[in-house]
Amino acid sequence: MKITPLLLAGALALTSGNLWAASGRQDSIDRLQMSSDVLRSIMSTPDKGIPDEVVKDAKCIVVVPHLVKGGFVVGGEHGRGIASCRTPEGWSAPAFVSVGGGSWGLQIGVEGVDLVMVVMNDRGLQHLLGDKFQLSGDASASAGPVGRHASAGTDWKMTTEVLTYSRSHGIFAGVTLDGAVVEQDMDSTRAIYGRDASFRSVLSGNVRPPQSTLSFMRVVGEIGRAGTLAEATPGQQ
Repeated sequence: MKITPLLLAGALALTSGNLWAASGRQDSIDRLQMSSDVLRSIMSTPDKGIPDEVVKDAKCIVVVPHLVKGGFVVGGEHGRGIASCRTPEGWSAPAFVSVGGGSWGLQIGVEGVDLVMVVMNDRGLQHLLGDKFQLSGDASASAGPVGRHASAGTDWKMTTEVLTYSRSHGIFAGVTLDGAVVEQDMDSTRAIYGRDASFRSVLSGNVRPPQSTLSFMRVVGEIGRAGTLAEATPGQQ
């Protein structure tokens, strides 16, 4: 068969598309592992991490690892991460998120800074299920308390929808993050699930977790004290 320029261009486009898909999938799997590492660090430093009361009451947990390496700096770039929410059967399969814009309460200019957002009530949950929302705009957000136990007299239990934390060099600190937009990362969703699964369907527990996500889910189950994720039935790769 004669190789025409048109056929050659088509073959190159198909090869490039396959390479991009493989690269995107591996990037998403790497992000799952990095997010797992951040959550393990919470469990390993209870006296200096996120309080037990916060984690136990959480509706959802969102982790965006290595913000600076991922381009989350003042100037409009963004970072990518993972979210999971409690369901009647345990924790949901992970949803892939993008976080962009916003104004940090602390200036962050070092590598390896991680963001952890803890959704604390049904109002915050509904914002997250809506595919896109703005912190301190659509959803109330504030710097979260740090330490083994949170003060019973703080306002976050009653009013705050999302508590926000940063981690640098293994140290967690509450951080204000006003104006940041949280939305679904569709590229990573397609790479892992093979289709455009919505935030609501994934985070409500209506999507089976692929095998590649189960390690992350087990860590979420441990930190959230749900105790059911290790028994989750794997879906397809």
